[in-house]
Amino acid sequence: MKKRKGQAEFVQWFGPLLDALRELGYSGKPREVSERIAQNLALEDDFLDETLKSGGNRFHNQVAWARQYLIWEGLLDSTERGTWKLTEKGKNTHLTPVESRQIFLKWVDINQKIRKEKSKKEIIEDQEEEEPETAEVTAEKNLLSVLKSLSPFGFENVCKELLREHGFENVEVTGKSHDGGIDGFGVLELNPFVSFKVIFQCKRYEGSVSRAQVGDFRNAMLGRAEKGIILTTGTFSRDAEKEASRDGAPPIELVDGKKLIQMFEMVKLGLKPKTVYDVDLNYFQKFKE
Repeated sequence: MKKRKGQAEFVQWFGPLLDALRELGYSGKPREVSERIAQNLALEDDFLDETLKSGGNRFHNQVAWARQYLIWEGLLDSTERGTWKLTEKGKNTHLTPVESRQIFLKWVDINQKIRKEKSKKEIIEDQEEEEPETAEVTAEKNLLSVLKSLSPFGFENVCKELLREHGFENVEVTGKSHDGGIDGFGVLELNPFVSFKVIFQCKRYEGSVSRAQVGDFRNAMLGRAEKGIILTTGTFSRDAEKEASRDGAPPIELVDGKKLIQMFEMVKLGLKPKTVYDVDLNYFQKFKE
């Protein structure tokens, strides 16, 4: 997984991303696509657990950048938010590493002309550290920054309000005592006949929650609730995800920073919606030829 000097590492995912979407029936959720690529290429957990300085997952960040270039090339459709979808052109396109590199250089050149104040080197360096500058990603970064700036107790309380907005009742934060790793509890009613107690843990993290931390939380919830949830502004390691769904053990729901933002957006908690338009570079490209 080493990159050659001067080459953006995410270019290697262009072809695998198209292949993954074909296998998923031409569309898929972002994490679902990343997981399929990792599975198809048998990528190692250590590589998949790498994070950026911002705390985001490095591999998914790279796949997101690959997606942006494929959108510009007209191979992916960007109209459906939260879902990655192949265009008719993309369904029949299979990219070699050389072809992927040509697409990358083509759009670096186009963007370089649009953003004359930046050199080609600066554009590449920016892309290695951050995801594409769409309205969705910008909102995500802003909200995550705000959540990370809260006090630990403040983060627990905003998670309490978030769970209430998503249908939980009698939600309470246990306070600063951190009762056995449990930060709060609530009741989720599925219907008038079925409801169950849920306990939750809030981790205001930059990095990844480990397998051991998931195991400790499960031990704390045994005999006290039917369901457990861990919410974090960071990510979960691959081992943590496996531990959460381990056979024979009570399952634990994992909510990472990406999913946490989606939960806020669904109920518009602490967010003010606005309309933002992105320029469709692929549309205007045909008028330059």
